[in-house]
Amino acid sequence: MGTSRKRVTKLRPIEDRGRIYIENVTPAVDAGRYRTKAQVGVALPVAADVLRDGHDLLRAVVRFAPRKARKWGEAELTYDALGDRWHGAFAATAVGLWKYEVEAWTDRFGTWRRDLEKRAAAHQDLDVELEVGAELIEARAKKATKTTRAVLATALKNIRAKKHTGEGPTDSRVQAALDDALLAAMRALDPRTDSVTSPTLELTVDRKLGVVGAWYEFFPRSTGERAGEHGTFRTAIERLPHIASMGFDVIYLPPIHPIGTAHRKGKNNTLIADKHDVGSPWAIGSKAGGHTAVHPDLGTLADFDAFVRAANGENLEVALDFAVQCAPDHPWVKQHPDWFQHRPDGSIRYAENPPKKYQDIYPIDFDTKDKQGLWNALRDVLAFWVSHGVKVFRVDNPHTKSFAFWEWAIDSLKADNPELVFLAEAFTRPKVMATLAKLGFTQSYTYFTWKNTRWELEAYLRELVGEHANYFRPNFFANTPDILHEYLQTGGAAAFRIRLALAATLSPTYGIYSGYEFYENVPLREGSEEYLDSEKYQLRQRPLDAKGSLVPMIRTLNETRRAHPCLESLTNLVFHHADKDAILTYSKRTGDDCVLVVANLNPHSVEEATVHVDLSALGVSPSRPYQVRDVLSNDAHLWQGGANYVRLSPEHPVHVFHVTQS
Repeated sequence: MGTSRKRVTKLRPIEDRGRIYIENVTPAVDAGRYRTKAQVGVALPVAADVLRDGHDLLRAVVRFAPRKARKWGEAELTYDALGDRWHGAFAATAVGLWKYEVEAWTDRFGTWRRDLEKRAAAHQDLDVELEVGAELIEARAKKATKTTRAVLATALKNIRAKKHTGEGPTDSRVQAALDDALLAAMRALDPRTDSVTSPTLELTVDRKLGVVGAWYEFFPRSTGERAGEHGTFRTAIERLPHIASMGFDVIYLPPIHPIGTAHRKGKNNTLIADKHDVGSPWAIGSKAGGHTAVHPDLGTLADFDAFVRAANGENLEVALDFAVQCAPDHPWVKQHPDWFQHRPDGSIRYAENPPKKYQDIYPIDFDTKDKQGLWNALRDVLAFWVSHGVKVFRVDNPHTKSFAFWEWAIDSLKADNPELVFLAEAFTRPKVMATLAKLGFTQSYTYFTWKNTRWELEAYLRELVGEHANYFRPNFFANTPDILHEYLQTGGAAAFRIRLALAATLSPTYGIYSGYEFYENVPLREGSEEYLDSEKYQLRQRPLDAKGSLVPMIRTLNETRRAHPCLESLTNLVFHHADKDAILTYSKRTGDDCVLVVANLNPHSVEEATVHVDLSALGVSPSRPYQVRDVLSNDAHLWQGGANYVRLSPEHPVHVFHVTQS
């Protein structure tokens, strides 16, 4: 028989990762692949799971700094025993890119202090334990400042006193050891000997306008003094005081560039244009120039500069449309034919969204071999307008262009101009819209226009205030030149009032396209969301002094948005119950500032209901009455408790209540 042998397994070297683990740091977008977004000066909540084996206490902080800075700030995280999670916050003090991470370490003095308190309560012999604490204090005193050293010296003297003044918790030595001033001094001197740090995350910090603002879209070419007369930047300047008086922050202009003549569209998107048809501004480029030129009928580049200055003088910022497409007679078509797709017959493929055809537009081919040349040219277009005072861009259909391009271009431009704001006009699949926001777009168009029932609005807003809130900032446009929803077509003036109030109070950023204030609601045909006599293809002069317009309501809502900080946030939204499906009730509260909105979503009839509000969400006591004052009518009511009656008519379909309790 042979001799049996024992098999020897080679031991793997140990991998000591330490005793502290930091997991699930939030906010983090796709585990840090993309940046979280924040507003300058506004606290960003941070949380993490911080774990250690054993029973020793931990301390944790969030560390933060501008991305290129070496010196970090930090804010303490506190432990929530109920959720077994650590929470804190910090506020970035400047616009730009920031970094943040969570650091944790064993709280040796805090652990000793906790255990001493327990031992004292049990009346145990504390001489040895007090000396352990004294040695901890002595070790840290070596690096203390003069003031802190005095605190530690006093504590040491009292902890090592030989005379006992009592027993257990009343012992003067124990009281000295548990002194709050000593705890603060020891915390400041904590050596963090076993410190662990989470992976570093990045943060895009935007100025307030990137988060909060009211937008107004209008066509400068429609500002002519007489019907049929083409407006200019100079005539558009005359409209600025009126727009500013309504309380808007941003004035958004569709493309202002030369419009192609080849295959120009006529009124209502007809294929045949006559000599008086002005064409679509989105058919960019002609012999007069391309994306860095202005339409000759609007004026000169100097006139545009004057328009920007005038707008800024009215506390308005100009947003320009950036449409990555060309008319057939755009200079790029001849200069860079390889930037476009060609059919087998040699012709260039025009834009289509079957069954729709856009013969006046050539889309850009992002699969061109000259990718670097194309990307540089498009980025340089944006940089050109930045040099002319434009800091806000509404980007047309970015989801049909290269995702990689947007991430590169926005990063490149914001590296030198962190104050830039980019709005993604992408009405497409949810995940595509979310990805564009992750790639760097500051704000995003949404499905708000198509959410008109209580169930739809509540479900959609809950989605927006959830995990998406870390990177997706909604801009609630109530209408656009392309979107006239059936709700507005058939709901009369009440529908316009309802949607305006919802847009202005649900989202920190919202907008309207000119004509909204005059209840323009006639579609091209039944079942269409296109306007009849669309301004995309013709001039539309509008009288600013029209009686019965929405201008007073717009002004009041924008004044209310400025007066109430609670309306500048999205995530503080709370829905309340009403016993009628047509009644939508929600509130927003920041500190003592609270606004409660009750809206009748049925524009055709009176609705009566009992609304059941969560008093804790309003910040009021259930034992005392509270006042609700409607900022739209200035009517005030005293409510008591959570259940209250409302009656809303088509003439007055919305309450926007300021809630107070003295």
